[in-house]
Amino acid sequence: METLVPHAPDRWPGAGRLPTARPGARILVIEDDGDIADALRSHLEHAGHAVTVSADGAEGLALAGRGGFELLIVDLMLPGLDGYEVCRRLRDRSETLPILILTARASERERVRGLELGADDYLTKPFGMSELLARVKALLRRAAPAVDACRVLQPVALGGLLIDPASRSASLRGRQLVLTAREFDLLHWFACRPGRVFRRSELLDAVWGYDSESLEHTVSTHLNRLRNKIELDPSRPRMLVTVRGVGYKFATP
Repeated sequence: METLVPHAPDRWPGAGRLPTARPGARILVIEDDGDIADALRSHLEHAGHAVTVSADGAEGLALAGRGGFELLIVDLMLPGLDGYEVCRRLRDRSETLPILILTARASERERVRGLELGADDYLTKPFGMSELLARVKALLRRAAPAVDACRVLQPVALGGLLIDPASRSASLRGRQLVLTAREFDLLHWFACRPGRVFRRSELLDAVWGYDSESLEHTVSTHLNRLRNKIELDPSRPRMLVTVRGVGYKFATP
């Protein structure tokens, strides 16, 4: 049952320090812990967003499938249909809705699993609401049509790859690519700078908008997902190439 409370629980750090996020976004929260759900709703609505809350994975998945949302925040440990399965089913249906996962598990393996199933970012509980709002702001900014990595809205064509930042669409040898917002930004960033080698920390700062050594494996996870979509043989990539001991580069076809 959806409940609006005037104040978030005191145990959440970051209360009262609410960074401005893009107002007006419709956000779906799937979280079965009532206190956490209320805190999320309170802070997100304070930041100007319209929030729908579901405590059930299956119900939340059905709501997401109806469309109209600009961001999904989902807890991984849900009864019945868990957050992993929600992510997997959304991506299997080619849904590109940005997904922020919440997890109480500190294991890197669990976080990476969520990212590999299609999530765009994650937060480990407990977290500060200021950090959550910053992540929400970054995800919404990346998903919105805007001046991007090339600072222009001109299409980029390399070999059989065509990227149109104005419509945020990409195709490879005439085949439309189904990319999440983060995957699109990552591919566009590389394609605008063919041949240049980037460290993971540089990609994290440029594409995600923040830099943290603990999050650098996120870059590798998204690169692997992107390779699965654009490489003929993802195990032997010829476009998104690893430069051993340095980083990654986009090799001109």
